[in-house]
Amino acid sequence: MFDLGGKRAVVTGAARGIGSAVAIALARAGADVAGINLGNAEGLSRTAREIESIGRRSLTDEVDVSDRVAVLEFANRVRDEWGGIDIWVNNAATNLIRPFLETTQSEWDALLACNLNGYVHGCRAALEIMLPQRTGGRIINIASVTCIQPPAHMAAYVTAKGGVVALTRALAVEFASQGININAVSPGAVVTPLTQDAFVGEVRRVFEARTAAGRLASPEDIAGPVVFLASDAARYVHGQVIVVDGGMVINGSVNFDAYPGRT
Repeated sequence: MFDLGGKRAVVTGAARGIGSAVAIALARAGADVAGINLGNAEGLSRTAREIESIGRRSLTDEVDVSDRVAVLEFANRVRDEWGGIDIWVNNAATNLIRPFLETTQSEWDALLACNLNGYVHGCRAALEIMLPQRTGGRIINIASVTCIQPPAHMAAYVTAKGGVVALTRALAVEFASQGININAVSPGAVVTPLTQDAFVGEVRRVFEARTAAGRLASPEDIAGPVVFLASDAARYVHGQVIVVDGGMVINGSVNFDAYPGRT
């Protein structure tokens, strides 16, 4: 049920972090994987080499996901070279930690152009290729637990990820009857090249204490649930958001081990 042999996948933001881990995990499950990224040709090449070392095909290019035409052109290239697309993972994102009133309009627009509109462009490109194939398909959007537990000073990021969840659910309803499964994965605190500078010192200690698992996630921790959603095991899963956060958002522990009256 988890075999992706013969499937053709596209992963955005595939040069590093979650995107690279997802691309490699899909390849290990049997899929050929195309990846796009912007401004990290070396990382894309590294991901491609890993995919090819597993014995799967790879196809990569530097593409700005905020550019609707460029995303569609890459999707068409994958279709022309591989015959179609079965799986599309929207993952490419950027980050901005800044108080709301200090965030400029251009910064706000730039973040949403990538983190929300980029997902819209990816969904549109995937659907325009999957629907005529009449063989179904999978779209998986990488969201974030910040839409459940929003931190201060990240309003633009939280807004974009909340939009990703809404987009996922709306499109899932619209296209489920046509065999397209559209779902999302919401990671918690994941150590990636994008976040490694943020998760240091007291910030890291707080996140580790709040997470029931007692540690921050690795990109590989997120890749497994994506493979599940891409597989036949998830064929009846539509419009769901799988939280992969080590038990952070459910953790209500307040260190009762130190309660002097406990028995």
